[in-house]
Amino acid sequence: MKTKVKYDEEELEVVQAWEAGALKPASGMAQLLKDHRGMAEASFKKDQRLNIRISSRDLKSLQARALEEGIPYQTFAASLLHKFVNGHLVNQR
Repeated sequence: MKTKVKYDEEELEVVQAWEAGALKPASGMAQLLKDHRGMAEASFKKDQRLNIRISSRDLKSLQARALEEGIPYQTFAASLLHKFVNGHLVNQR
């Protein structure tokens, strides 16, 4: 069953322009996409190993949170570290 999407006026204008073929890609878009793909691949490259010792309580909590997120706990831990070193980890307390 296909659900009907509701657009606001601005979105409807863009959809209609797209369907009419009135929209054109920005110049340099192919290179920009290539650059972004390269950056994305580099950011997911896992070429180093990190071994740490943590309490069993913290590990169980980490595994529980990862389960809530639906991802493996090691992937979750790596994501937390990545967010922290890039300044994107927000304290929720």
